[in-house]
Amino acid sequence: MKNQAIFFLICLLAGSLITSCRKDNNQGSTDKPNISNDVLAQIKAKGFSTSNVHAVKDGYLVEGDIFLSSKDLSRKAQNTKVRVAKTEQYSTNNLVVALPRVITVKVVSLGSAFVQGTDLAIQRYNALGLRIRFQRITSGNADITIQGFYEGPSGGYITLGSSGFPSDAGDPFNLIEMNTHPYAYGSNPNVQYVGSVIQHEIGHCIGMRHTDYMDRSYSCGGDPVDEGDGGVGAVYLPGTPSDPDPNSWMLACSNGGNRTFNSNDIIALNYLYR
Repeated sequence: MKNQAIFFLICLLAGSLITSCRKDNNQGSTDKPNISNDVLAQIKAKGFSTSNVHAVKDGYLVEGDIFLSSKDLSRKAQNTKVRVAKTEQYSTNNLVVALPRVITVKVVSLGSAFVQGTDLAIQRYNALGLRIRFQRITSGNADITIQGFYEGPSGGYITLGSSGFPSDAGDPFNLIEMNTHPYAYGSNPNVQYVGSVIQHEIGHCIGMRHTDYMDRSYSCGGDPVDEGDGGVGAVYLPGTPSDPDPNSWMLACSNGGNRTFNSNDIIALNYLYR
């Protein structure tokens, strides 16, 4: 997820899930050091933006907060027909299965604001009465682990958090990483802000794509990016609007503050998991 950061100034007091995000002021940039053209072609074929791709351990970070493993990129596209996105809510082909289901979440070596933010995100999901529920645990193996990384601003933006999509087996993505650099959340992180980013990243873990993934300029600014549909899926969720949705929890870039589900987000989650 990207935050609205310009020249390394973070608008922590401004009114992105997401998200859950960061703001890149040059969405159309073709400056991708150390990323081969073959990899970029694979990323584009999967339906993701090739702007500002970052190589990370075992894969690549795309669209600000989405992890794609090298295995994901080499996998052949499924034959699932997808609709080219506008600004409705969209899911991936893979969703969490074996419902009803309790998804356990563990916070590892992070401060109290991240623990409280996790509890807030869990509370918001569980209040919807879905067939997936979340439970924070403090020991043993969890379905989703939340841990920290430390990374400063780069190119006018800063990563707030990252995660990925459900596995082929129908399990939620198992890792959310949250940035502990002071530029991300400050020295005294706001629990609602942190919780909103975690809420956004959990959305990816259970199969939600960015609401504005086909035009990231909607929440991130910069040039519009439209990469078409791809192998991981961008499945339209019936009942969500075709007009811009300014308050969705799955917008690509954070608004710098508290953002939870709007009415269309709830329609989307009910369609998938109720």
